[in-house]
Amino acid sequence: MAACPCGLPADYRQCCGRFHAGAYYLQAPTPEALMRSRYSAYVLGLRDYLLDTWHPSTRPEQMERFDSGVKWLGLTVKRAWTTSDSEGFVEFVARNRPPGGGPAQRLEELSRFVRDASSGGHWQYVDAVAE
Repeated sequence: MAACPCGLPADYRQCCGRFHAGAYYLQAPTPEALMRSRYSAYVLGLRDYLLDTWHPSTRPEQMERFDSGVKWLGLTVKRAWTTSDSEGFVEFVARNRPPGGGPAQRLEELSRFVRDASSGGHWQYVDAVAE
């Protein structure tokens, strides 16, 4: 059993892996599940999944710093909620180590997610918002 990078006590294939492949591709049922699957995609180098789960209004053409050599160390979801059937938020901390070593860093973010017709009704990451 391979532990899931997202930090939940589950096997990767039964956790985020099911959203990364097969019939469940892109179909995370909640903003938190999508956030966790996107974190795991960063850890595993799944660039296409990250771009496919990014809302078209804010999706970059390419992910220039994707292959930067950052080592992801862990994810903590602080809170997650929805404001409607089509908008949700996840506040999280992702820890990483920059390329070449050095002290670990923390990325703290409040992410906004939406689901609309452009995604076939699936949740998508939009952006980071200020609290």
